[in-house]
Amino acid sequence: MRTVTHRLAPGVTAPASTRQSDIFDPNSGTVQAKVDLGSAAVLDAAVDAALAAQPAWAATNPQRRARVMFKFKELVEANIDELAALLSSEHGKVHADAKGDVQRGLEVIEFCCGIPHAVKGEYTHGAGPGIDVYSMRLPIGIGAGITPFNFPAMIPMWMFGPAIATGNAFILKPSERDPSVPVRLAELMSEAGLPDGILQVVHGDKEMVDAILDHPAIAGVSFVGSSDVAHYLYQRGVAAGKRVQAMGGAKNHGIVMPDADLDQVVKDLAGAAFGSAGERCMALPVVVPVGDETADRLRAKLIPAIEQLRLGVSSDPDADYGPVVTAAHKAKVEGWIQTCIDEGGELVVDGRGFTLQGHENGFFVGPTLFDHVTTDMQSYKEEIFGPVLQIVRAKDFEEAVSLPSKHQYGNGVAIFTRNGHAAREFAARVNVGMVGINVPIPVPVAYHTFGGWKRSAFGDTNQHGMEGVKFWTKIKTVTARWPDGAVDGGNAFVIPTMG
Repeated sequence: MRTVTHRLAPGVTAPASTRQSDIFDPNSGTVQAKVDLGSAAVLDAAVDAALAAQPAWAATNPQRRARVMFKFKELVEANIDELAALLSSEHGKVHADAKGDVQRGLEVIEFCCGIPHAVKGEYTHGAGPGIDVYSMRLPIGIGAGITPFNFPAMIPMWMFGPAIATGNAFILKPSERDPSVPVRLAELMSEAGLPDGILQVVHGDKEMVDAILDHPAIAGVSFVGSSDVAHYLYQRGVAAGKRVQAMGGAKNHGIVMPDADLDQVVKDLAGAAFGSAGERCMALPVVVPVGDETADRLRAKLIPAIEQLRLGVSSDPDADYGPVVTAAHKAKVEGWIQTCIDEGGELVVDGRGFTLQGHENGFFVGPTLFDHVTTDMQSYKEEIFGPVLQIVRAKDFEEAVSLPSKHQYGNGVAIFTRNGHAAREFAARVNVGMVGINVPIPVPVAYHTFGGWKRSAFGDTNQHGMEGVKFWTKIKTVTARWPDGAVDGGNAFVIPTMG
């Protein structure tokens, strides 16, 4: 059986792993491979290699670092079908969705191809008599990324792209559920000309995570995952003196105004709520129609649309979505469905018990719809992370604004309307980090920035864009004096000014 091992710099030896974890084929429910779970000793070996390699990489001029990014982009594009197939086989998302996973990561790499412009400092000539002031944006040293199972290509590239382009070495710990694509991406980076030791991949569970958070040579840590884990990582990492960006969970709402195009809304909801089996932090699992008339019309259109969704294996080109990632996750999602029933939610479409002929042991959950869900229900308060859509009815616009604003998560939100004033008011007032106006999944383009509010994000700096560049660099400011003649040698005992 295939074993996924750590990818360290050539010549680096690490202790053999004594523990392994199963990698499943979600379509069949069978174990297809094993992944080694590393220890602190494995991390130490990776860090030593990174420390040896990083100074020379930092000293490499930014245009040469950009050329590596250009070449990596070409290689990923040339191998995108292979990467998507490998991703689908371990995650379960359909092939087209897997290619989108890779492509959205590549868009950040495209941004990194322009890194010479992004790392330029500032300069002031003549800030005082004979005095110039300028700043330099320098790498922090060694960064680490801890990435989730749901985007095994995109999120690693979100992290290691800006970190490496700005001159850092990077250690990636991907999810042990689908670790093969991150390893393959590291191989392609090496093929693109990245020096040995600058990008390494280590595998593990909490033991490896804690080793990363505690290692004194790792200066920054980026994380995407559940909010409880994000909060833990943020606290432990900051206590160890690191800068940390930790993106957590979500419960994104879609507000449907009475004037919205409901046919388009239903199409948007089908993809946003059920695409990738709902295993997205930017999925749209809560729809908020404003007024009972809007809610009734929306519900009537949603039911047949949901019943027509095609659930299939990840290699089926006609499938709308595939299985969830593991049997444990399937049980968790179905447990939330039962919880919502027990809490009084009206189960309109039940996705439990779905089986696919020839794949009866696959981890499939059918699309599920609830109506009359209320804000006191635990199933509304928490992230389900599966193909479950809940209707929460709002009596008016003010209540619709307050629902996502008061929720513990503040990742993304969308409003569907033809009314520009309502959209403008909503975008300005809602207490959420990313807003879509007639856009169901408002993930910003790569040269903007990704990040939520409240329990959806811990730390002050967002992912990718200039925020990513800022996270992986530090500013040094130089004040220089070049006098024209003799300098008065007298002592100055007051704070210098530029008057």
